[in-house]
This record gives sequence, structure tokens and C-alpha cells, in this order.
Amino acid sequence: MTKTDFEALAEFRYQLRRFLRFSEEVTHENGITPLQYQLMLQLKGFPGREWATVAELAERLQAKHHGVVALVSRCEALALVERRASQTDMRSVEVHLTAKGDDIIDALARLHQAELQTLQALLPGGGRQHSRKGDKHAFA
Repeated sequence: MTKTDFEALAEFRYQLRRFLRFSEEVTHENGITPLQYQLMLQLKGFPGREWATVAELAERLQAKHHGVVALVSRCEALALVERRASQTDMRSVEVHLTAKGDDIIDALARLHQAELQTLQALLPGGGRQHSRKGDKHAFA
């Protein structure tokens, strides 16, 4: 790797950390934790449906199943999500956003989207992935 490659990687990681810090601050200002925001975001953005199982959420959050169970319980206590028995598989429980959770995720997602657009403009090439011909990976 060249010095320029390291500089680009360092800048990307810096901007990523800035975004994560923004997310931490804006979620706390809105009365929830960053993990609660991430859980609700995964529910709202789950592919093809409006709910997810705890196992699916654990995968999407890259977290342990028992930790996601506790996170869902905390969100449920705040009336952000609700558990429902599956209509098709009685062994399964679906996690759904409540109206309150939906309102909060909509407002926070708009703030996050605006911040991402700001940060994207600061990245080299306007935030487009950088890779050289033959590279297997862009930065991460």
C-alpha cells in the first residue's frame, strides 16, 4: 500500500467515526440509546417485511441472541417495539415497531441521512468507493 492509500483509509475511518459519534449524540438527545436506534432501524429497514425475529435482528446487529432479547425487552418497556406471536409459526415471535417507535425512527433516520450526505461530500471522490483495478476490496 502507498502513503496515499493509508491517507485515504485513515480519512475514511475518521469520517466513519465522526458519523458514529454524531449518531451517539443525536440518539441520546432524543431519549434513546444508539443500540435502540440500530434495532429500530433494522426493523424499519428489514428486507421484504415490517418485522423481524430476534435471531434475524441478532444477525443484522452482529450481536448475541441473549443480548438482543434484553435489548428488545428494554425497547418494549419504552413502547418502541412489541413482540407478537407469529401467525405462521407458533414457535416464532415477531418483533414489530410501535407507532411511537416508527415516529422516532423516522425522525432520527432523517437526521442520519442528512449527516451522511454531509460526510459523503467530505470523502475523497465524493464518497464513492476507491479501488484500483484488480483490488479485491475497497476500504473498510
